Amino acid sequence: MRTIFGHWKYILKNLWYVMPFAIIPAALLAFSFDYEAVSYVMHAFFTGGLHDIDFFWLLRAFSLVRVDSWQGALLTVATAVLCCVCFALMLVFVEKHMRIGKRTLSGLWRQFKWMILPVTCMALVYAALCEVWGAVVAALLFVVCRLRSTVVFYLLFLFVFCSFVFLLTYLVTLLYLFLPCKQVTGFRTYDAFFYSYRLMAGVRGKLLVSLLLSFGGSILLLSALSLLPQSVFTIGSFVLCVFLFMSFGVRMETVYFETDKLDREDRLKSYREL
Repeated sequence: MRTIFGHWKYILKNLWYVMPFAIIPAALLAFSFDYEAVSYVMHAFFTGGLHDIDFFWLLRAFSLVRVDSWQGALLTVATAVLCCVCFALMLVFVEKHMRIGKRTLSGLWRQFKWMILPVTCMALVYAALCEVWGAVVAALLFVVCRLRSTVVFYLLFLFVFCSFVFLLTYLVTLLYLFLPCKQVTGFRTYDAFFYSYRLMAGVRGKLLVSLLLSFGGSILLLSALSLLPQSVFTIGSFVLCVFLFMSFGVRMETVYFETDKLDREDRLKSYREL
């Protein structure tokens, strides 16, 4: 249970210290979601209109890159850049707090200059993985949508989508502890990946459950919100992305400290917490 839900205890206890790192990325992510495409697909799903849906609508709904306009493309770039910057700062802050027990900003810039490159590289890997995943899922669902048997169509649609969500989550776990491992140990890229993979092997099942709960719940919530007006969708997406952003980064640190059996100084009550 510690691996699955332990990071939430840290987030709730240190909410006002961690949340500032997530505000700007969450706002940009909320506006980056293609509401028109997601809403169109969801309405078509519940009204039986998916049989005639175009591939482009499915691709837009499952892609993180806005391809509907040049303004959307610029927003995607800005979102990616600021997410990398804020995520690197958050990792530096949380790791320092867990390692020495201090929730101060001193030294963050020095560590940030070292962490921003690994974070950016990992973000590019995850983004490429998500885009390939989105294109494959959109193509498979487009083929499924050509089926005319309603029962078979809906069963296959849900099966393909859920199976690929599981696959994507599993692939995310393979690299999940790389950043905190490189941050704490300073190993070279291959060594950090190899060591983090070994650490993760013992908790892969629990980590997979934890990520599936986050991703699955987020997909369900966003799907429900897409049936509502765009203003409600954007506000709900913003609140959701704030906690998702914090959860994804803090979980990295808590699971790494747990698997590498490192002492958590943030759990000690001392003058440093004052």
